[in-house]
Amino acid sequence: MGSTSFNMVTLIRKKRDKQELSTDEIKYIISAYTRDEIPDYQVSSLLMAIFLNGLSDRESADLTYAMLHSGIVVDLSDVPGVKVDKHSTGGVGDKLSLILAPIVAACGVPVPMISGRGLGHSGGTLDKLESITGFNVNLNLTQYAEVLKKHNLVLIGQTEDIAPADKRMYALRDVTATVECIPLIAGSIMSKKLAEGIDALVLDVKCGSGAFMKTPENALKLAEKLVSIGESFGKRTIGYVTNMDQPLGTTVGNWLEVRESAEALQGHGEADMMEVTLMLSGTMIYLGGKATSVEEGIAMSKASIKDGSAFQKLIDIVDEQGGNSDYLRNPATYPQSGHIYDVQSLSDGYITSMDSYEIGMTAVELGAGRIRKEDTIDPTAGIEFLRKVGDSVEKGETIARIHTNNKNIISASVERLLAAITIQADKPRPLAMITHRVDADGVHEL
Repeated sequence: MGSTSFNMVTLIRKKRDKQELSTDEIKYIISAYTRDEIPDYQVSSLLMAIFLNGLSDRESADLTYAMLHSGIVVDLSDVPGVKVDKHSTGGVGDKLSLILAPIVAACGVPVPMISGRGLGHSGGTLDKLESITGFNVNLNLTQYAEVLKKHNLVLIGQTEDIAPADKRMYALRDVTATVECIPLIAGSIMSKKLAEGIDALVLDVKCGSGAFMKTPENALKLAEKLVSIGESFGKRTIGYVTNMDQPLGTTVGNWLEVRESAEALQGHGEADMMEVTLMLSGTMIYLGGKATSVEEGIAMSKASIKDGSAFQKLIDIVDEQGGNSDYLRNPATYPQSGHIYDVQSLSDGYITSMDSYEIGMTAVELGAGRIRKEDTIDPTAGIEFLRKVGDSVEKGETIARIHTNNKNIISASVERLLAAITIQADKPRPLAMITHRVDADGVHEL
């Protein structure tokens, strides 16, 4: 990164005064911070200046580049084909990676997937995978490339070598109230994704009560920023803004979501969840060069579910990475929570809304997530939904089912869950699951 040195106070002042930082200045900040040459308090001050004044597209790309090159950039040129991954900005019941990765791999597109853990109300793909007894997400980068070459698919966690600057910056943002900043979120996401060795990327930017981005305007801004960074690195990037105003599918919680994903790959997926999954998988297959359009990619996705090849791909990767695939074939043999409790409707009417954030936090309290990084997850804990937005319900009817090993939390969880579900007399309009596509040509309403 060169030995050029800058005065950090001058750089903070520049950003405070709404001026642009040069490429060399950004490179200096990231490399010096990674080497412990700049203290946390100065970087914290800079982060707040960025939070308040933003970054230009060029500054965002430079920040991503500097964080990307703070560690190893994986070379997957030995693996044949166009490598395509998908990234979701996180939601409640968002198990789509577990369904679409096997679909896309079964259709001949290599999917190198490096995922994260859940923190707060949104679940993490790694925690879901680790609920499959024995599944190893901690492969080294050599094994990562070997498994990808063998199966067109690999599912691991972020290694220490990938974007270490991002890891440090994220920890700092977390404690300085600078998390909700679109250029910083975009740089964080893209530095990790580009380090995986991908050729193209599909983005699922969630919007609504269970999402990071609560408003369509902010979700679109983030999608545009992510696509602009991806394209500036020469990676074909397509983003979708999707609905997170109710949980995806019928389950929230690690093993419950794995079970639902296995069922979806056998043709029994919930309509709202499959609409988004198929759009994303169809786009990945298109970007991977195996389909001439997104529509053809969607048709191929459906065919891979119908002929059993997508479910077989999931079995193969679970076996390869040390997991017990018998549980996927026979989910009834998986250990159950000690307490399974039916939640009943307090009135007649239609479910008009579900507060995904509150539902996600209820699942965390039941044991399905972490409040702090060191918390242990109970893989069997979570919530099943028998009814969702638009469904009619009668008083006393079971609308959800709680799974937990902590009986002391049940009554408070039932109360919180019922408060998160609104039931009214009039049937609501159906939720639009996918509202916009963002690509190199701009924003398209769907």
